[in-house]
Amino acid sequence: MAVSYMKLWHLLLDRRMTKGDLERAAGVSHYTMTQMGKDKDVSTEALRNICNALNCELNDIIEFIKDEKQS
Repeated sequence: MAVSYMKLWHLLLDRRMTKGDLERAAGVSHYTMTQMGKDKDVSTEALRNICNALNCELNDIIEFIKDEKQS
């Protein structure tokens, strides 16, 4: 199952925030943001910090996508 952070990027656009703004607000590293930009797994701690900074739920920023092979 793949992960997508497209919801997060849309949320940032809606709030007129940059990825750098989110890094600072959530206290996550640039490396973490880079990994998310590549739809890679990141720590639950990073996801929790992002949700806290944006005052949102996990399902507001992340989506799991079934692999076509698993369908």
